[in-house]
Amino acid sequence: MNSGRRSDLLEVRRAGQQIWFSRFTLVVMARLCLYALLFLMCCDVSMQRKKKTVQTLSRGWGDEITWVQTYEEGLSKMKASNKPLMVIHHLDDCPHSQALKKVFAENKDVQRMAKSDFIMLNLMHETTDNNLAPDGYYVPRIIFVDPSMTVRTDIAGKYYNRKYTYEPDDVDFLVENMIKAKILLHSEL
Repeated sequence: MNSGRRSDLLEVRRAGQQIWFSRFTLVVMARLCLYALLFLMCCDVSMQRKKKTVQTLSRGWGDEITWVQTYEEGLSKMKASNKPLMVIHHLDDCPHSQALKKVFAENKDVQRMAKSDFIMLNLMHETTDNNLAPDGYYVPRIIFVDPSMTVRTDIAGKYYNRKYTYEPDDVDFLVENMIKAKILLHSEL
């Protein structure tokens, strides 16, 4: 009987070890799955952050528009394409620039024409070309240049003290001026 009892005890002990081992394995596997899940979530969050911080040339003025990087590049593409250049001077910390940017980006007519009929440049710094500041250095300021390299000082906004600025309520007037820049361009060529 003693040997029978011993074999029973060994079997109970083995069963206990197997149960402990399977529980241990289950805990380890659960932890590994949790770590893998946390790792994937961290990777996803970091990828989303990277996507949000990617700065495009549009700077919020219209992501569907093809923007040039420099004034010189804009002049070159303007001559090659025979499309007018539209230069937007603005600052990130200027509330007037931010308000105009919001309206500019939301207006379908402006976006459509900017995308198809103009070479587009937005600058957050001044250029060395004084022709792009015919009445002073202020923001926001929108200047049109035609393919003959003429700054279109005749296409101005509504304000006598800041001729080339537009307020958010002036977006329809900006659309009219964009049409003028296109029509005059074609009639002059």
